[in-house]
Amino acid sequence: MTVLLTCNAVSKAHSHTVLFESLTITVNRGDRTGIIGPNGAGKSTLIRMIAGEEKPDTGEIVSRQSIRIGYVPQIAHYPEKDVLQTVIDVLVAAHYLHTDEERSLAAEVILTKMGFTDMSEIASKLSGGWKKRLDLARALVLDPDVLLLDEPTNHLDIASIVWLENLLLRSKITFILISHDRLFLERVTNRIIELNRAFPKGQFSVDGNYAEFLERRADFLTSLEQYEQGLRSKVRNEVAWLRQSPSARTTKQQARINQAHALQGELQSLKAIKTRPKEEWQFDNAGLQSRRMVSAKNLAKTLDGKQLFKNLDVLLSPGVRLGIAGDNGSGKTTLLRILAGELEPDQGNVKYADGIRIVYFDQHREKLDDNQTLKDCLAPNGDMLEYRGKPIHVNGWARRFHFKQERMLMPVGQLSGGERARILLARLMLQPADVLLLDEPTNDLDIETLEVLEESLLEFPGAVVLITHDRRMLDNVSTQIIGLGCQEEEYYFADVDQWEKAKQRARTKSMKSAQVKPVEELPKKPVKSKLSYKDQQELTAISGKIEAAEKEVARLEGLSEDLTVQADLKQLEQICNALSAAHKQVDSLYHRWQELDNL
Repeated sequence: MTVLLTCNAVSKAHSHTVLFESLTITVNRGDRTGIIGPNGAGKSTLIRMIAGEEKPDTGEIVSRQSIRIGYVPQIAHYPEKDVLQTVIDVLVAAHYLHTDEERSLAAEVILTKMGFTDMSEIASKLSGGWKKRLDLARALVLDPDVLLLDEPTNHLDIASIVWLENLLLRSKITFILISHDRLFLERVTNRIIELNRAFPKGQFSVDGNYAEFLERRADFLTSLEQYEQGLRSKVRNEVAWLRQSPSARTTKQQARINQAHALQGELQSLKAIKTRPKEEWQFDNAGLQSRRMVSAKNLAKTLDGKQLFKNLDVLLSPGVRLGIAGDNGSGKTTLLRILAGELEPDQGNVKYADGIRIVYFDQHREKLDDNQTLKDCLAPNGDMLEYRGKPIHVNGWARRFHFKQERMLMPVGQLSGGERARILLARLMLQPADVLLLDEPTNDLDIETLEVLEESLLEFPGAVVLITHDRRMLDNVSTQIIGLGCQEEEYYFADVDQWEKAKQRARTKSMKSAQVKPVEELPKKPVKSKLSYKDQQELTAISGKIEAAEKEVARLEGLSEDLTVQADLKQLEQICNALSAAHKQVDSLYHRWQELDNL
């Protein structure tokens, strides 16, 4: 087992808040480590320290000589400059190879694997999901020994998350990732570390995926029961001894006094680990009892020439919880805005019950003032808030969302991404609602907070419509899934898996319909009278040409994955050039076939 790097007794504090102390973690070759823990535990700080972007206050990070580390931060930064960078420019600038030819070739190979087809795209103009892919490509082009990923699934749709899962599973790269996506952790990791100062040594580590981690942690907490009972008995005896009369107090041994205090401290630590208190949240229900809170009939919407959905019916009643699944650009947010009354459908109508109160949560729309204190952000008009018709002090409200008293005067800009997300949820829960429309409320939330949010949504007596890339939350919360992007008027599904299978069937059907019939079947099709004899001959033969061109693409793709070929840069360049030409040939043939078919 080869040790690649070690975090040796590292400690870090921010603004008088200790994140972790004397933390020791060893990373071996082949480790696929997931790091979890409550917001503010220092997960991102630890990753930045390993990447060399921050220094520990104490301790050291020791790595093998000449080790290469690739780092994908939580937020991609590609600001617009005087000279706009293309995606290939970004990778060429990052690469360590010496010649321009080698750097360009390596960059093109990696970008192709990441799904990029246009190497001249401007990096700053990419969507959030494609910027994340570019960040990943920039890290992978370094051929890293260790890859660091900070919340890699944020801003990715479900299809892109599945793509990333497959990429990590196929590769043999050693990686450390921070994620709150439970299904993602379960599928790609072989080791889970929870950072939490409640645990001995500030962490709890298990070799295995997330499901195994949960089992082992449960066993660990259960095993504390008997030990805690025995310890509690010892503490009672020592406390009784400490409380003896003053005359006896002078004869007490200092060592025993110290031991009594140590036992009390250990008991408190055990209680902190075992209880692991969760917040108790409840959305404020406005109390409307109508069975038809929101009724949408025959909805249709087209944006930028793309049909998002049509003939879609939605009925929201008390207890209905609809999850919306779909790839980026499939119309999820558009549908939510139509239900909220912010956008008009092209077809159909939306009717609302009298007196209905709809709360629409859009995490990207509401911006927090970084200079405002946490206290003022939660209660801008004083120390008191109104929740469910009753006054509540801002400090008590903050505690429900796991904010400690000492952080109340801290500027919002110094809080973690997860803490900022909890502020938005705290604001949301003050608003009485009959219908909750939630657009990606889970970004940056830690796993414990996600579970509390799930429970509060399950207990909410009104109706919920939820967009999230967290597949486990969609399945846990939703009574039904609206799945977009299946290319048919099939919208309602029992769970995410059923929607993904329907989408795959639609994709396969679409591919088959695009295929031209075999040559021997073409004469059976009535020949269009407008075609010339030459065009008729070309249409008859084109399917064979397409089949041959696609076989050539498959052959070249197989060669490009060959390790022997990848070791020979000149041969790899020739194959990549040939592959690019083969793709263009396939596109050209399909384009010509469509031209002929439309004559």
